[in-house]
Amino acid sequence: MVLKTFGWSFAVTALGLVAAILFGGWTAFGIVAILSILEISLSFDNAVVNAGILKKMNAFWQKIFLTVGILIAVFGMRLVFPVVIVAISASLGPIEAVDLALTDKDRYQELVTDAHPSIAAFGGMFLLMIFLDFIFEDRDIKWLTWIERPLSKLGKVDMLSACIALIVLLVASLTVGANAHQHGGLHVDKAETVLLAGIGGLITYMIVGGLSGYFENRLEEQEEHEHEEEERAARAGKPKTALAIGGKAAFFMFLYLEVLDASFSFDGVIGAFAITNDIVLMALGLGIGAMYVRSLTVYLVRQGTLDEYVFLEHGAHYAIGALAALLLITIQYEVNEIITGLIGVFLIGLSFWSSVRRNKAHAAAEGGTGEKTEVSSGV
Repeated sequence: MVLKTFGWSFAVTALGLVAAILFGGWTAFGIVAILSILEISLSFDNAVVNAGILKKMNAFWQKIFLTVGILIAVFGMRLVFPVVIVAISASLGPIEAVDLALTDKDRYQELVTDAHPSIAAFGGMFLLMIFLDFIFEDRDIKWLTWIERPLSKLGKVDMLSACIALIVLLVASLTVGANAHQHGGLHVDKAETVLLAGIGGLITYMIVGGLSGYFENRLEEQEEHEHEEEERAARAGKPKTALAIGGKAAFFMFLYLEVLDASFSFDGVIGAFAITNDIVLMALGLGIGAMYVRSLTVYLVRQGTLDEYVFLEHGAHYAIGALAALLLITIQYEVNEIITGLIGVFLIGLSFWSSVRRNKAHAAAEGGTGEKTEVSSGV
């Protein structure tokens, strides 16, 4: 099972590391290995959230996610995206931008760093909306009940997530503008850039996430209608067939997944410059890491891990909230990538531990009473 799921990742790792040695020797090998670990640690929460969405899709769209999706993730976001940023920010053509990335690495890094505020604002707002919509939703299973219970009641207020996100964005842009004035006004336009990029992230979330949710809800209504037919088939001795999302709903969920992956990759791409400004080594290292994130997503789906460890999805969304906050903070201040990675790993690890405790408590309750009872997480 492990080899089948992670086989391509192992193969890409071997090829990537060999290519690194041929390109720059053992030093390049070490850099690519470090970048791979960085990407995996930063994107583990991405895999958990992806799995929660991917398990709803049918087999065809799961394959699309693993083929077309991985090409977009590895080559699009980890290789093409940084070059596009440079081309736009420096008003260069694509060929000139690639030439700059290969021949003047310091200038290339400088241009990507200058574009960081708009990247962080877009990705931060997109991820913040995911976290807010999750935390304000009233769900049967709650992890941190002392937080989630009152917030789920507040979530009944229409458009609350968008209002809070816009307030956060306004504060971030005003802070950038105020600091620019204090430093001589050299980057006064940065506040406007942050505001526009953040609104772009919010609009993207509303369009892609909204369309995905709309078609998913329509299919759920259809599933309710077909559920009666399944029950009749079961009574007649025919096997039940599990319904999975396909068609337009799956297409928009696929788009949602790709935008989500892009938002997660922002911090990895920017953080990679702390290790190297060589675009080839960056693409190799982050590409290997992206492959493992995809494989881990499939593993979680096939093993039913999210169904067994019910708080994992909660932990991943809290990690998303933390990442969104850190991205917005990095508009003005530097945050070490190690902190970003460790926060996500810690929250997911804590949610996994809570899930194990919950399962043990349920098993003990069933053994003692013969009935299944709801047990709190104890966190």
